[in-house]
Amino acid sequence: MSKLEIAVQKLHADVKMPAYAHEGDAGLDLFSTINHTLQPGERVLIPTGLKMAIPHGYEGQVRPKSGLALKHGLTVLNTPGTVDAPYRGEVGVILINLDPKTPYEIKKGEKVAQMVFNKIEYATFTEAADLTVTTRGEGGFGSTGKQ
Repeated sequence: MSKLEIAVQKLHADVKMPAYAHEGDAGLDLFSTINHTLQPGERVLIPTGLKMAIPHGYEGQVRPKSGLALKHGLTVLNTPGTVDAPYRGEVGVILINLDPKTPYEIKKGEKVAQMVFNKIEYATFTEAADLTVTTRGEGGFGSTGKQ
């Protein structure tokens, strides 16, 4: 397995570095730097206290934690959130509480999301009068129906 080296700047001494929970995990954990009670239906930007220098040609995707989603209805609102290579600001996580009744207590140092790094393919575009014909054609948005 190849390793991508990411320079990380901690904005405070007590900030937790991103970390893989298990050998072979695709996503590394991101941690909250604040305490916050997330009300039902509320969305909030949770700071991680980290800045990253992601190499050109890569992105960091911020994704939900499955346990928080299943057990508490918390998810990353813009999933996956993209952290572009040239961005040098603090990495934040936009969380939303989808539980209709129960607030969720986010604690400082708690895992709030995960990040996966992906290699990016850059596209070039050529204007065309017509596109190739396929069996699917313009069918989309549920065009195949329920199975």
